[in-house]
Amino acid sequence: MPEPTSGRLSARRVLGLVTDPGTFAELPHPARRSPPDGPLGWQGYDASRARAAERTGEEESVVVGTARVGGTAAVLIAFEFGFLGGSLGERTGDRLEAAYVHARAHRLPVVPLVATGGSRMQEGMLALSQLQRVARQSALTREAGLAQVAVLRDPTTGGWATLGAGADVILALPGAQVGFAGSRVRPPDADPAAYTAEAQFAAGSADAVVPLAELKETLGLWLRLLTAPAPIPADPPLALGADTLPATGWEAVRRARAPHRPRAEAYLDAYFPRRVALSGDRCGGADPAGMLCGFGERDGRTVAFAAQTGTATRPAGYRTAARLIRLADRLGIPVLTLVDTPGAANDAEAERQGAGAAIAELFGEVAAARTPITTLVVGEGGSGGALALAAPGNTWATPDSYFSVIAPELAAAILKRPPRETEATAGQLRIRPQDLVELGVVRGIVGHATTGSTTPLPPG
Repeated sequence: MPEPTSGRLSARRVLGLVTDPGTFAELPHPARRSPPDGPLGWQGYDASRARAAERTGEEESVVVGTARVGGTAAVLIAFEFGFLGGSLGERTGDRLEAAYVHARAHRLPVVPLVATGGSRMQEGMLALSQLQRVARQSALTREAGLAQVAVLRDPTTGGWATLGAGADVILALPGAQVGFAGSRVRPPDADPAAYTAEAQFAAGSADAVVPLAELKETLGLWLRLLTAPAPIPADPPLALGADTLPATGWEAVRRARAPHRPRAEAYLDAYFPRRVALSGDRCGGADPAGMLCGFGERDGRTVAFAAQTGTATRPAGYRTAARLIRLADRLGIPVLTLVDTPGAANDAEAERQGAGAAIAELFGEVAAARTPITTLVVGEGGSGGALALAAPGNTWATPDSYFSVIAPELAAAILKRPPRETEATAGQLRIRPQDLVELGVVRGIVGHATTGSTTPLPPG
């Protein structure tokens, strides 16, 4: 019988689909005695709970336990939407808190499998306050350096603001209803397409939309990558393009701008046997065409990556890279950055989206990171929009790259030189890879993949 694609599955069924067979063990939870019909004395509440229990076979709206997913141990929180719409009440909060406490005590990642309509009306503000309780447990787990990977099922509304949207990585099932506002409380003219998993992904609020048939494998890979800290600097990739150095500054520029020069995708494919993408800035934006972020396997360990693609980087791209570095730093995972941009996007829309603030945020995250960052300039290194991604003291260059305070054409214009002097200006800027080594801007020039040699920074 084919599985539904929307994720409208029972808690036990979804647990069975994503966990390794025979590994799930339900966690004990504190017993809570409550007055008849709950804390508000809501007439009929006990009867509603009894009907929900009979219908679903559950005593509450969440099932929590430990299991292995693709071989990695984790704490899982599965919502039972059939139990009063997967809503949160005080007893739900008890179980959620117990799950997070167990995760920290045993150093396990947390996987919320969310399907909820929000807080339980029959418990009023006591139900709503469970969001604060869960938020604190999530924050403590984050401070402990443990990963949280959420899966958004159908529907995920209201209470997803803490368990779902607050996770480090967010996966969503195709066609799932996802949004802060549930269907019964939205404006009557609201576009229903905005409240979908696909819309949340496009807006940078989810990292991927994953078909149900691929969920276990994808979730297992994410958990494996995020639970393998090894704070050893990543080696810079070898060059994939030219294997000789440019004779002039302008030749360096032409090589870096050549349309067939290897770009980020080629370098990432050569460097990582497997990788997963982190997408979106969690502020309503994504820059998939300009910045590729994620985690990959390299020589048996995890390396995070943020790679420019050769286009002008948008503010959302810088914020996504900053988000990646924060996460990698907290989990103790080294970072590889690939610099390749003519510069930051400087159109009016980029300014409205906070280009300056986004670049400043990334500069700050790179500067403050405790985990090692390695940078390779693989193409154009245009001004501060490129430098924001570069690791101080551990930046390398390929033979077909350049790094400049500004593009030679713009430098000539600022200096009020005629266009014919652009090439000479490129030479004066000393932007060739070998110039950058001599100036101490980069550590060395990486060798070609066919030779593997590098040119180190000269002594002194």
